[in-house]
This record gives sequence, structure tokens and C-alpha cells, in this order.
Amino acid sequence: MSTATSPKSYNAKDIVALEGLDPVRKRPGMYIGGVNSAGLHHLIWEIVDNSVDEAMNGHASEITVTLHKDEQTITVSDNGRGIPVDKHPKTKKPALEMVLTVLHAGGKFEGANYKTSGGLHGVGASVVNALSKEMTAVVKRDGAQYRMSFARGVPTTKLQKLKGAVRGTGTTITFKPDPTIFPKTTFNSETIAARLETASFLHRGVKVNYIDEAAGTKVTYLHENGIVDYLAKVIKERGARAIHDTPFTYRIDENERLEVALRWTESTDEHVRSYVNGIPTANGGSHENGFRGGLVKAVRNYIDTHDLTPRGVKITHEDIREGLIAIVSLFIAEPQFQGQTKDRLNNPEAQGFVESNVRGAMEQWLNNNPSIADGVIARVIAAARARAASRAASEAVSRKGGSKRVMLPSKLGDCVSGGKGQSELFIVEGDSAGGSAKQGRDRNYQAILPLRGKVLNTESATLKKILDNKEIQDLIATLGCGIGAHVNLADLRYNRVILLADADSDGHHITTLLLTFFYRHMPALIADGRLYIAVPPLYRVDIGKETYWAADEPARDEIVSEHGGRSEPKITRFKGLGEMDPKVLWNTTLDPSKRRLLKVDIDDHLETDRAISDLMGRDASARFRFIMERAEDASEIDV
Repeated sequence: MSTATSPKSYNAKDIVALEGLDPVRKRPGMYIGGVNSAGLHHLIWEIVDNSVDEAMNGHASEITVTLHKDEQTITVSDNGRGIPVDKHPKTKKPALEMVLTVLHAGGKFEGANYKTSGGLHGVGASVVNALSKEMTAVVKRDGAQYRMSFARGVPTTKLQKLKGAVRGTGTTITFKPDPTIFPKTTFNSETIAARLETASFLHRGVKVNYIDEAAGTKVTYLHENGIVDYLAKVIKERGARAIHDTPFTYRIDENERLEVALRWTESTDEHVRSYVNGIPTANGGSHENGFRGGLVKAVRNYIDTHDLTPRGVKITHEDIREGLIAIVSLFIAEPQFQGQTKDRLNNPEAQGFVESNVRGAMEQWLNNNPSIADGVIARVIAAARARAASRAASEAVSRKGGSKRVMLPSKLGDCVSGGKGQSELFIVEGDSAGGSAKQGRDRNYQAILPLRGKVLNTESATLKKILDNKEIQDLIATLGCGIGAHVNLADLRYNRVILLADADSDGHHITTLLLTFFYRHMPALIADGRLYIAVPPLYRVDIGKETYWAADEPARDEIVSEHGGRSEPKITRFKGLGEMDPKVLWNTTLDPSKRRLLKVDIDDHLETDRAISDLMGRDASARFRFIMERAEDASEIDV
């Protein structure tokens, strides 16, 4: 019988009311999305957004962010008006203390102080304070300087007026994340730099300084051309070739401000980066929907007006947007974000506002630039023809449902259970490894698909080339769920898809190639949590009568350090999965009770897209830069 409290004993004493900032510390995920790397860095964005709000409303011209030598302490300062320090008429507490210790306390609820703002809930600064081991705020106002310190959201000092007169105004916040909340409290310098540079693009004329004390560097971002410069940078990063030299640009600054910059490229995908009041909306929302709707309607109207639709070709919205790279930046007075992490805009009126503006401006731009328009429409028609060919090819290799096995690759070692229960597909590197895996698996629910050598780099290939590739064809047929816009997870033949490659550098490269394919052409598998990476051992370590398995060099060294004192260790390095005995492969890599799987997940879509573009795209300079920046960190290079 259960010993849990019965419903009859449930009364008033069982109700817990969290006070002050306790809710933030109890449920940080509700406020910053989680305690992973993205949540950790969200602390910086909340404080930076407050400084940006000052700049956005004409009260500040310079923002400085400092990552201190310990790489765990951040300082954000601006030359804005400074957080008020006088006592609040109701609470009799300094306004600075209220802003940093009370949820929903701030100066952005009324329109008089901020025309537009990224932080409207009065939550950001107090949340950062609650999740910080320590925080200090320094404010310059009215010729004086004030300081107040906190620990985990609780004041540790009273508001202090420092001696001596000072010039200027502004706010400086220094904080260090609480290690009892965050498993890892070390900030990533590159992530911070990228976010700050983006802020300088979106707020042209605002100087943004970034100081990395550990690296001994200081960078100043200042972009007078705003998102036009940003668009050029994104196109270069992605290694895309634009089909027209002059970008489409649009800017309106009335009660609401809208900025758009875009170009069509030869790329086979669409890439839109959208922002609201300077905050990235990775999951889009009403403004992004309005942009897409206005763009598609404008191009359709141009095609219809000039009678450019070719016979036998149906042009879809996907065809019109293929190859598009765009920056959309909207500033509105009262944004309604989905959640505190603000990654999606919900304002319904924003869709109509953006759509009508983009549609009118795009139609005018196409009509005023007929040579550019001709190139764009030719690009759209080519995309429509390619999509029709892709659909036919996809249907030819796609296996609908789990009963038709005649179209499955001959080298697939399928499982008995089909697409039911806990079935899983291992995509294995090479026929030799595939043979060992087929012998070592549990064939009731584990299927094995061997792929020959390194698969095609789909980041740099055309869709036609991708669909013509034999290994990709086999993969699509085995999964059975289609590709691209036609992916249907209901037709996926396995509950899990697991990438299994050698533990060496070649194996990592093959895994990266496969991840690129799934990210670009079957992202639904990642979003639904169906894609995994297996971690096979690279070393076998025999010490006395005991055998240990190590996935890499650090794990090997740790095993030797911990157990090597008893006798001389014997270390064997596997050349590949193919030389493993099937029983060993089962015990180390296939057995669910013993194996280690890494679930493929995406914390930051923009960072992921940038990384794949840099590492796998056509632009070799991005990879060279990546290697040179990390050369000093490399050890025991596998060549």
C-alpha cells in the first residue's frame, strides 16, 4: 500500500506560497528557459537588453560588456540615465532595490519612459539577481555615484552614496551566476561577442564594446548601415552566392519601426533572422509570418501582372522563398512574447502591419528594378521545377508505412518489430562494422543500415545531387518518412535513429556529415527527439583481471590513473567498429542497459546554423579561421 499522503489530509498547511525571488530559484526554467548553456547566457542578455532599451529610446550611446578573468563574472555598463535611487513612495525602499529584488517592478509598464523596449515585464534584472551568487549595482545620477550589493537576490548592503562628485550618468551591473543553480557557470566568449555584434547591427549608431579580460582583447562594434551590413555578413558566413547585387531594403519609423533587408541567393534553403525590439526571435512569430506573407503576395502579384507563370509549373510559397536570406527587425511599444525567454512574438496585429508594409515596398522594388526582378522570377521558376523533380524522386524512394519491404535497401538488416514500440535504426559506418553490428544486435527491435564510406556533404550540394546519391537514397528509403517539406513522422519506421561511427576523427567526420543532412533536410527528427549519437569505445584497458572501456583519451587516462596502481595496464586502441567482436560491440555500444547515447538537441538555432555553415559550407576561410583560433587547444591529433 502506498505511504503517500491521502487526499483527505490535504489542507491549508500544505499550500506553499513562495515569496520574493524564491519562485525564480525554485523554478529557474520558467524565467530563463533552463539552467543549461543557453539559460546561463540568457542572464547576460537580460542585463544587456536593459542597456539597449536606454539606447533604443535615445538615452544612451555606448554599452560596454566585460567578461572578467575568471570567465564567470560579467559586468554590463551603459551611459544611460541610471536606475533611479530615490525611495519609492509606497514601499519606502530605494527604486534600485525594488528593480533588482521584486518581480514585475520596473519603469517600462507605462509608455512615458520607454517608447519601445525589449523588457516589458519588469522581471529580467531581478531574475538575474536571484540566480546570481553575487551582484553589485553602481548608478551614476545627479552628479553622485551609488552602490548596492546582493547575494542570491537578497541585499547584503544598504544603498550607499559614494564619496566624491562624478560626471555623466549610467548604470553598471556586475554579477556572478550561482553554481548551486547552474551546473556550469563558465561563459563562452564567442557566444557573447556574436550577440553583442548583432545588437550593434540592429541599433545602428550605438557603440558596443566587448572586453574579454582572459583573452586580453577589446572589440568595439559600431555599424552605421545597420542591418544592411548584417545581411552582407550573414550571406558571407553562409557561403551563399547572391543572384542580385543590390539588396532589397525597407525602413519605416513612425509609431512602430520596421526594418527589412534581403537578397535571393543560389542556396537551396531559406534563412530568416527576425528580431523584436532588438531581441532575437528564433521561433519567429506574427512578425515573421507577416514578412513571409507580404513577400509571397508581392512576388505572386508581379508574376501574375507580367504573365510570367510557365505552363505546367505550379509555383508555391516555398519556391518563392527558396534561397532567400533576410533580416527582419521590428520595434513595437507593447510586444507580447511567448514566455520570458522571448523567442517568439505573439502580437496578432504585428502580422498585418508587417505584411502590408513589406508587400507594398516589395512590389514597388520589383517594378522599379526589372532586371533584378527578372533574375528573381527565373530563380523562383527554377526552384518550382526542382521541387517537382524532388517530389517525384522522394516518392520514388520513400516507403509509405511499414508493410512494403520491397523498396528497402538490400543491405538493411531490418528488425522484427518494424515501426513499433522501442525499435531503433543504427546507421553504421561501413560494411565491416555493419556486419559486426548485425551479428551483435538484438534483431527483435534493432535494425542496422551500413553506409559506404563518407556520405555526401549535403551543405554544399544541390538538391538534385543529394537525391541522386545512392547512400542518401538508401537512408531515405529506410526511414520511410520522406525528405524536406514532405517529412511525415507518422511514417517513420523506427522509434529512434542512432548514428554509429568509429570513435576516431574519421568517424566524427562521418557523424558530422550525417548530422548536417538531418539538420538541413529532416529537422523534424531532431525537433521530435528521435535522433541520437552512439558512443562506442576507442580504447580497451585491461588491468589485472578487469576490463575497462574508454571513449577517448581523457577517459583512458582517467581509468589508468584510478586503477593502474594494481598492475601494468594493457591498452588496446580499436582501429574501427569492424574489428570488434559482435559480443563486445553489444556489451559496449548496443545493449540499452550498458551503452551511452547522446540525444541530438538544439539550444540555439542561430548558433547551430552558423556552426554548420562555417564547418561544412563552401567558404573554406571560415574553417581555416575556426582551426587557427583553436589550434593551441588541440592535443593528440588523430591523423
